[in-house]
Amino acid sequence: MTAPALPHRRARHVLRYLVAVLFTLVVAMGTVPDLLFGLDRRSPFAQLVSFRPVVLVGVLVLLVLLAALLRLDRRVWPFVAGTLVVLLVGAGMTLPRAFAEPLPTGGTPLKVLAFNTYEGQAGVPALAELIRTDRPDLISLPESGSRFAAKLAVAIEPLGYRLHSTTGKGRNDVNNVTAAVSDRLGDVDVTIGRDTTTFPYVDVTGGALGRLHFIAFHSVAPVPGSVPEWVQDMNLLQKWCAGPTPAVVAGDFNATLDNSPLRDGTAGCGDAASQRGDGLVPTWGPYAAGPGVRDAAGPQIDHVFATAGIIAEEFGVHDLPGSDHRAVTTTLRLP
Repeated sequence: MTAPALPHRRARHVLRYLVAVLFTLVVAMGTVPDLLFGLDRRSPFAQLVSFRPVVLVGVLVLLVLLAALLRLDRRVWPFVAGTLVVLLVGAGMTLPRAFAEPLPTGGTPLKVLAFNTYEGQAGVPALAELIRTDRPDLISLPESGSRFAAKLAVAIEPLGYRLHSTTGKGRNDVNNVTAAVSDRLGDVDVTIGRDTTTFPYVDVTGGALGRLHFIAFHSVAPVPGSVPEWVQDMNLLQKWCAGPTPAVVAGDFNATLDNSPLRDGTAGCGDAASQRGDGLVPTWGPYAAGPGVRDAAGPQIDHVFATAGIIAEEFGVHDLPGSDHRAVTTTLRLP
């Protein structure tokens, strides 16, 4: 009776480990799909990984439940071990963005504001007041074309700003981008780029910026059916982050640093929020959900990236009416 029982027990032992491996793989697919053969370049993982901080909380709860079960049945330990490994790897990729880097010493300050105006529906008075208070040098306004720019111009041109939109008169705001430039920067050169998949961008250089390029940018969202175009937009960021001249790219990237296409595209650039320890602060949430949900669990998809040597000294987020995004402001130090 003993001899036949041994192979049966061994088979159950092997089966339990196989199930534990499969279980761990499922947990990893929901937590670190960017490490699993580039799964985050496909739907639904491209969307899911943007919420990794929230997913990690769920994995932690799962680990606590498994640990409690382990006290009753030690055979659960392979499941506990696998879940713990996934949690540690995911946390190791995410939590460093919550810790500030050393502050820059010296350099010329450059203030930047980025705000998605939600199809041009954001409240102009509140945005104008933020601009009047913060006095940014450069402003990136995704989803704002000539119609929104015309309304904003009335409020901020007297403050010393010039606005440049990607469209002619009468075009939809949602498909366009506006850049506002302070007169303090002098006689700059402005060009419109159309080599993105969906949205054009504004390229500002010259004047007091010298060789530095400021890009007001908006990527297509990685909704089902548009993920390939979104990946192309992320690849385009190499044009500036790995380019020959210094650059600042600001706007709505529809991606967090948990998305590997954004990390790959911005290799060579630093993220202002992460440099100041604010890399997990939400900037977007479904408009119908209200600001409470957005501010608690939304992803950070609005960024200001800058090439090596340009370091963020300050970073902040601001709730403005009429948009599902928060405005982000930063003071960069140019070497």
